[in-house]
Amino acid sequence: MINQLQNVDCVMPAAGLSSRMGSWKMMLPYRHHTILDESIENALRFCSRVILVVGYRGNELVERYENNTKIRVVVNPDYSQGMFSSIQAGVSEVRTEHFFICHGDMPCVSADIYQQVWSERGGHTVFPGTKAKPGHPVLLPKSIIPVIQRSEIDGKMKPIIMAHKVKFLALDQLDIYLDVDTPVAYHAVCESAHRKYQIDN
Repeated sequence: MINQLQNVDCVMPAAGLSSRMGSWKMMLPYRHHTILDESIENALRFCSRVILVVGYRGNELVERYENNTKIRVVVNPDYSQGMFSSIQAGVSEVRTEHFFICHGDMPCVSADIYQQVWSERGGHTVFPGTKAKPGHPVLLPKSIIPVIQRSEIDGKMKPIIMAHKVKFLALDQLDIYLDVDTPVAYHAVCESAHRKYQIDN
């Protein structure tokens, strides 16, 4: 599938402590660079801009990405409050009619997956997976941003999304679920990358 760059922002939280991983996962080696580098590059193969939300060791990430005009780095001083606080910080910078959310520790989400989710856009949220297992990236209409901003900082995205119209694509792709939360998960994403390299070569 040939992907054409679209005018759409992607909010990418990368602010957490990586406590379950045991080491800072964003800069773990992956392919020829890092987990976060790959996640950003994949998003930018389809999206016009990544809104990268940083917190823990945020200065390092600001320094790494601040000169890339396609990346807007947002520092979340409240990152210890949880993921939702980073989403709140990120959506304040959204400038497009729809926007994606995809986590910085999901390096296997390809531009093709962004394309498939994008093709179902409308006045509703689109998940690549199922109601039981939604997956990422998720595409949301800009109209949901005020609801996110009005919510408590320790809130959750799921009840906000589910209070509005949602579409589930039920894509049969494991990559929409692969994130790096634990050493076992890290091994799984590295194995996935190795298999893809063998297929492509």
